[in-house]
Amino acid sequence: MTKRVGIFVSGGGSNMRALVEDMTGAHPARAAVVVSNNADSGGIAWAQSQGIATEVIDHRPFGADRPAFEAAITAALAPYALDLICLAGFMRVLTEGFVAPWAGRMLNIHPSLLPKYKGLHTHARALEAGDKEHGCTVHLVTPALDDGPILGQARVPVLAGDTPDDLAARVLKQEHRLYPAVLRRFASGEASPLLL
Repeated sequence: MTKRVGIFVSGGGSNMRALVEDMTGAHPARAAVVVSNNADSGGIAWAQSQGIATEVIDHRPFGADRPAFEAAITAALAPYALDLICLAGFMRVLTEGFVAPWAGRMLNIHPSLLPKYKGLHTHARALEAGDKEHGCTVHLVTPALDDGPILGQARVPVLAGDTPDDLAARVLKQEHRLYPAVLRRFASGEASPLLL
């Protein structure tokens, strides 16, 4: 049975596009809806151009009331009967109240080799630390930030003279390979880590 996937995005959505473009043919999943907190998200516009349902729930009217914002997301998701959620550049921290019901069914991609460099500015932090290797991680989402069982990692070398932007571009290419490959396996029931 084909899994129904909701993809959350805040910006341009290049990882969302990579996931959607891979969900063809015999793939065990399909994008049912793309969700954003930003009506101007390039990811929302692209999803609409592909005929994929979209939902926009702006976080700003909710102020600091994250549970109310998340309740609005949950209500918007209800008609889609989702099996999985993929966070793909969704720049909002989700509370335990939202995450817990999706335990084992929500994936995220993070631009570092977790458990290193949770949070923001991962590329600059890797350079500042003098790392020789950097990369990205797909993991199951838990209430702890950038935590949870690792489903896949891809590595890139850190080169002499790299800037954070250089490193980010190299890592992003691997994100576009890793996330679709992990989702394909995970939707088929395979949760052992994929290492690229």
